[in-house]
Order: sequence, then structure tokens, then C-alpha cells
Amino acid sequence: MTVVKLFGMTKSLAGNREHLSLGWTEGFTVKDLLRLLDQEYPRIGELIHQKKVLVSVNQEIAHEQTEIREGDEIALLPPFAGGNSTVGPSEEVLVRVQRENFSIDQELERVRRRSTSIGGVAMFLGTARDRSKGREVDRLTFEHYEGMAQKKLREIRDRALRDFDILELLIIHRYGEIAIGENIVLIIAAAEHRADAFQACKWAIDELKQITPIWKLEHTPQGEVWVEEHP
Repeated sequence: MTVVKLFGMTKSLAGNREHLSLGWTEGFTVKDLLRLLDQEYPRIGELIHQKKVLVSVNQEIAHEQTEIREGDEIALLPPFAGGNSTVGPSEEVLVRVQRENFSIDQELERVRRRSTSIGGVAMFLGTARDRSKGREVDRLTFEHYEGMAQKKLREIRDRALRDFDILELLIIHRYGEIAIGENIVLIIAAAEHRADAFQACKWAIDELKQITPIWKLEHTPQGEVWVEEHP
């Protein structure tokens, strides 16, 4: 059997299940998986055909010919809210997905301690608001794909350090239930000059929303709504 992890809206479409158990044979591919989903969960299959839901194999986005071997980790990824290199302790601190709140002052000081050459710091702070697309919101819940979410955030940091003239980048995203007004995500970019810090910070939050498997559930007086994209 192949166990497929579900996140966000795909759980709702599968009767609020956390995972699916589907048949598996030697030489099984993502295309074969999609055929099974078309038969048993046609709405999910339709979303995959429309590229609104992606298939990942071992925390990498897969294509139809990707082979699925026994023991592989399979997941279905709705639109996100989104290397195998070794990561040192300092990098783990600078890139985190956590349930608890964070201190902006402490995180800013953490970044500033990284280099005495820092002359400009740009910061993005995302907070929970009480309205979304014209509807009232009581609270939010963020779900993430453990392991893959951290991996993608590390990739963003690595690319920012490589492609922008910055000295450091910090990324923190919370998960779990978050009350209105609370912090959700923090990005801090530090550089010798402000323009480089601004550019890297903007790129990082835009990229986070594109590639990081984190999903937002809005709790409203009318019911719960999975948000497919984040403005």
C-alpha cells in the first residue's frame, strides 16, 4: 500500500482524513497514483490535473513519470500560503517554523550580531487581521508540512544570500492557532546598504508564499475557509 499525506483543502475533500492508503505495485508512478485518485477521489484528481494541487515524493515536487518506490513519502500539496545540504546550528536558529510567538526585538538583535558591517536592515512582519475578502475572521490556523517547510525556507535563505548583496537573512513562520493581532511571519534582511536589504526582504516573502508548504485556515462566523493564495 502507498500512504499519501494530505494537507489543507485536500483533507476536507477526502472526508477530513489525514492520509490516504492506496494500492501499490512494482514500477508504480505518479501517473498511476493520479489514475487511482481520479477513480476514488475525483475532485482531488481534478485539482491535480489543473495544477492546483501538486504531488511531492520524498519532499520534492514530482511529475507524472516520477517512480514511487515502497517506503517513499508521498504528499498532496494544495496552493501554498506556498537541499539536502547539512545545516549548522546557527542556520537552524535563523530559519524556523514554530508554534510559539517570537520577539521582534530579540530576532532583530540576533541578526545584527551576525556582522559589524551591517548598515541597513529591512523587516517584514505579517500579522493576523480580522477581515479577509470582505468576511470577518475570528482566528487563523496554519498547517505546515513538517520537514519540507523548513527545507524550503532554508533554500530561500541560501538563495537570498547568494543572489542579493546582503549579509544575513532571518525567516520565522508560526503554525497552529493564531489569534487576531498576533504575529505570523517575520523576515529580516541585513546588508551594508538599505536598498539591498529592501530588495532581498521583498523577494523572500514573495518567494515564501510561492514555494513553502504552509496553509492558512480562516475561522469565520460562516464556517472555516482554506485560503488558496495569500495577497
